[in-house]
Amino acid sequence: MTGTAAAATFFSMPQAVAQTMESSQRGTSPLKITKVEPLIVASPMIAESLDHYVEMPSVGAMNELPGIGSRLNHSLPSRTKDRKFTMLLRIETNQGIVGWGEAHAPVAPAVHAKIITDLFAPILMGQDARAIGPLWEKLYSSQRVRGYSTGFYTESIAAVDIALWDILGKFAELPVYQLLGGKYRDRIPTYQGAGTPEAAQRSMEEGFTAVKMGFNKSGSEGIEVVEKVSEAIGDKGQLLIDSLGAFKLHEAIRAGRQFDELGNIGWFEDALTQDDWINYPVLAETLDTPICAGEAISNRFQFRDLFQNKGVDVVNPDVGRAAGITECKRIADLADTFGVLWSPHVSTGMPPYVAASLHLAVATPNAVIMEGGNIHKATGVSDSRGNVLLKQPIEFQPGYAVVPESPGLGIEFDEKALKKVVVS
Repeated sequence: MTGTAAAATFFSMPQAVAQTMESSQRGTSPLKITKVEPLIVASPMIAESLDHYVEMPSVGAMNELPGIGSRLNHSLPSRTKDRKFTMLLRIETNQGIVGWGEAHAPVAPAVHAKIITDLFAPILMGQDARAIGPLWEKLYSSQRVRGYSTGFYTESIAAVDIALWDILGKFAELPVYQLLGGKYRDRIPTYQGAGTPEAAQRSMEEGFTAVKMGFNKSGSEGIEVVEKVSEAIGDKGQLLIDSLGAFKLHEAIRAGRQFDELGNIGWFEDALTQDDWINYPVLAETLDTPICAGEAISNRFQFRDLFQNKGVDVVNPDVGRAAGITECKRIADLADTFGVLWSPHVSTGMPPYVAASLHLAVATPNAVIMEGGNIHKATGVSDSRGNVLLKQPIEFQPGYAVVPESPGLGIEFDEKALKKVVVS
C-alpha cells in the first residue's frame, strides 16, 4: 500500500479507531523535550525587584527566654514582606504535551530559575521526557561530587521531576497516582492552622479532625496556650505542635512531657534546633507524644539515617523541596519499611506542588494526613494555593482534599489568570 493510500485509509476510518491507532503509535517514538521554561510567580504582584522583599530578624537576635534559654535564635528562616513567591516550571515536548512542575521557592526564586536555565536545561533538552528515573539520576549526579544534595538544588530538581510525571501521565492518559501503582483512597485528611481555642473549636465544628499551632516558648506562658487549645479540641480531634527547630534537647523534653499529659497531641514537629539530628532518637525514646520531622531535609539518604536511628514516628517530606515525586515516593516507601508514618508538607505550594502531594499521598499506604487547610472558600491566589489560577480547581473540603482524576497531575492553568502573577 502506498503512503497516499495508507493516509487515505487512515483518515477514512471512524475517528475513535484513528485515535486509538495514533495513541498506540505514540509509544514507539521519542517524546523529546523541546523547551524548559521557569516562571517566577509573586502573589500579590511585586513593584520592586525580588531582593527588596527578603527579610530576616536582625543579626544577633536572641530567643526571648530566661537564663540559659537566652541564646542566638537560629530557628527563624528568611521571609518575604507581605508576598508569596514560587517558581513554576513549564516543559514542552515535540508531541505537544506540556508538563507543569514547581520548586519550593518562597525566597529568592530567581536562584531556582537560574539553576534550571544554566544547568538543568542543557541536560534535559532533546531527552525523552518519559525517562523520569534516568533523568532524575542525571540531574542529581550533575553536582553530586561537589556536595550539592539539598536546598536550592533539590528544590530545582523537584520542579523538573514533577513536570515529567505530569507529562508521562498525559502521555499515558492516566492520573499520576495510577503510574505510582494505584490509589489506596480517593481523598486524604488535611489539617489547618489554629493557634487559639476559638479557632480550634471552629475547625472541629467545620469538619477537621486535626489542627496545627506554632510553639516556640517552653515556659509556662507557651504551655498554657497549648493547654487551652488542647482542651478546646478535647476528644474530637488532635493538636499538632510545630516548633520550627526552636529547642535544645532538654527544653524539648520538658515541653514534650507536658504534651504527654494532654493526651490529644498528634505530633511534636521540628522540636530540636536545625541540624541537631543526633538527638532526635533520644527525644523519641523519652516521650510518648509522636515525634515528627523531615521538612528541612531533602533526600532519602538523610531520611535513611533518621529511620535507622529511630528518631521519628512521622516524617513530613516536602515534594517541592525533597527532589520531587520520584524521591518522595522512595522516602515514603522507606518510611513504611521502618514502620514510620508520613505526611506531605505543602508549605506555600501552588497547584503543581499541591497536586503532586495529593497523588503521592493517596498512592502510599502509610500517608496519614496532609498540610492543606480549608481553602474551599478562598479567593486570593495565595490563600487558595493557586486554585483560582486553574480552569478546574483541586477539590478541598473542610478536613480533606480529593485527588484529581484527569491525566497527569490533573490540573490545567488558566493562562490569562496565570500571566497576571508571573514576574517578567
